[in-house]
Amino acid sequence: MQDVVALTEAGVTLIVDASGPGLPVIAYWGPELPALDDTRLAALLRASQPVVATNNIEPVPRVAVLPEHRTGWTGRPGLSGSASGRGWSPSFRPYAVTTGPFVHEATDEWAGLTLRLEIELLPSGLARQRATVRNEHDDPYTLNDLVLSYPLPAEATELLDFAGRHNLERVPQRSPLRTGLHLRENRKGRTGADSAYLLHAGTPGFGFETGRVWAVHTAWSGNHTHYAERVFTGEQRIGGGELLLPGEVRLARGEAYTSPWVYGGFGVGLDEVARRFHRHLRARTRPVGPRRPVTMNVWEAVYFDHDLGRLTELASLAATAGVERYVLDDGWFGSRRDDTSGLGDWVVSPDVWPEGLHPLISRVRELGMQFGLWFEPEMVNPDSDLARAHPEWIMAARPDLPVESRTQQVLNLGIPEAYAHIRDAILAILAEYPIDYIKWDHNRDLIDAGTRPGGEPGVHAQTRAFYRLLDEIRAANPTLEIESCSSGGARVDLEVLERTDRVWVSDNIDPHDRQHMLRWTTQLVPPEFLGSHIASGRSHTTGRRHDLSFRAGTAIFGHLGIEWDLRQAPEDQLAELRRWIELFKDERDLLLGGDLVRMDGYGDDILVHGVVAPDRSRAIIAMVTMASPYPDPPAPLRFRGLDPHRLYRLQPLHTADHPPLWWDGDLTLSGAVLEHAGVASPRVHPDTVVLYRADAL
Repeated sequence: MQDVVALTEAGVTLIVDASGPGLPVIAYWGPELPALDDTRLAALLRASQPVVATNNIEPVPRVAVLPEHRTGWTGRPGLSGSASGRGWSPSFRPYAVTTGPFVHEATDEWAGLTLRLEIELLPSGLARQRATVRNEHDDPYTLNDLVLSYPLPAEATELLDFAGRHNLERVPQRSPLRTGLHLRENRKGRTGADSAYLLHAGTPGFGFETGRVWAVHTAWSGNHTHYAERVFTGEQRIGGGELLLPGEVRLARGEAYTSPWVYGGFGVGLDEVARRFHRHLRARTRPVGPRRPVTMNVWEAVYFDHDLGRLTELASLAATAGVERYVLDDGWFGSRRDDTSGLGDWVVSPDVWPEGLHPLISRVRELGMQFGLWFEPEMVNPDSDLARAHPEWIMAARPDLPVESRTQQVLNLGIPEAYAHIRDAILAILAEYPIDYIKWDHNRDLIDAGTRPGGEPGVHAQTRAFYRLLDEIRAANPTLEIESCSSGGARVDLEVLERTDRVWVSDNIDPHDRQHMLRWTTQLVPPEFLGSHIASGRSHTTGRRHDLSFRAGTAIFGHLGIEWDLRQAPEDQLAELRRWIELFKDERDLLLGGDLVRMDGYGDDILVHGVVAPDRSRAIIAMVTMASPYPDPPAPLRFRGLDPHRLYRLQPLHTADHPPLWWDGDLTLSGAVLEHAGVASPRVHPDTVVLYRADAL
């Protein structure tokens, strides 16, 4: 069938039907369907045609990936806009279809629009699609909305997405999918600590291992939407796109707008969905790999108090502990002695650094470590040389400035002169100093983000300029690594991860909270991309105190780092820290290259998770007590993902206060026994991690 394409990758089948007079339809998206020849495809399409209901459109609308109102679809349309009222309900007719990847081109001559749809099924089993709309009419076309969607089967009646806030990102929330619209809009100008992140729909009660799950992710770092919808006929859709502000995209004749990629992941259980996104990121053109350097960031050790003697002493202690990368955070530039001034003046402060950063960097590199530096290029303090020289570069929707946040405003990178100024300042620093790594921060929402003097909305242009700036800096410095930090984890999405090598999960390094945040951030991002640091004994954000074993046992399931004034650490803790770093280095190929496994059935007070080698030869397993367990002792430790027919030697990686009987010697069990029967767990206090290693015999 020439206009029907059946794509199968990694156990997933996607069937795209472009045989109708309108836009293409995803006729099937789910578990692999084998042996789909033309006859079977035709039968499947015929069998899936719904019966006409009372008082409904005849024939029943074929809901395209870009749903059209003119077909009788009364749910959310895929394209919304007009040329002064003309063409608000487009009627596209195809004129070209190509495959490998699938591209569908269509036109609406009355509206003066052309449309290009791209649909792919990637080797990971992820689907993705995007659209480009072009204005071919003399009258400008104002684009209000462009969203793409995937079909959901009737069994997918429960939703899971995320909420959160600064210092508590990725809080899961579930709800039923009812008739109507479940819409998550993000208007922060960045991905957002409270973003939907991923929107899942699945069979009721789906978990990490069980239930069929369909998920979407809008790969965009600015304003965006995720939505799920059921209409009165029972048809269900799930999708997303960029959220455009009024008048933000006006297309003159010949101009085009391309939407973000909207990814779709199917799996049995949340872990399978997560691993598809992990495989996709691990296969990107610039892989980071599991050999991630142990990192020291000095922020919580010194804050703005930059003193060469203190910082070099920290560097020496870090190198002795086994640190491989040293990062100087905020406060090295301009008048930046606190967070009220200097932001935007990217020149090394002669008051604090009379010889520049050379003495510190030289010492760091003498100690065998890489050097990293903090920037916040998209922001500006009103009290800065840059803001005084160019107040017109501050984003605002009216003559007065937007409400302040963190004593800063947003620098409009959509203005070519402002963009060039920031780009050149960063490139000059990178040219003068041997810098291996940038921590790229972004510490406020884009509120009233307009372009002066008229105040036209500028979030879309700002997001595009941010991507272009990263691309230019990377092109000039091909080996440079970049971390996406945005008040912690407020800019984590697949598009920013096309250009960066790490994300900062949260400004909150309290391991109790980080257990949950790491657990759910890995639903999209594999652990080697997650900045995961060992904090000081008393958390700077929550005030809680934790043993080093809990802090380190939490942090090693990510890109390990330290955020702690080691000058204040007792010698016995420095020795223990060295042992944890040695463990991470010995096991990082597995910790950061294995397959994620999270166990159901323990509630919120006990977390069981780990990583399994792709060949199933080894695993590292964590049992985490988040509160006083009930019942006590905890339920037996079970762990899946191993080969059920192989024997494994199970051993603890450190001691416990009240170990079970088997603890005093190696235990040999099959993968099936470890998954279904399990072993007795130790009795431990709240906020404790117990690590195990399983090795195939």
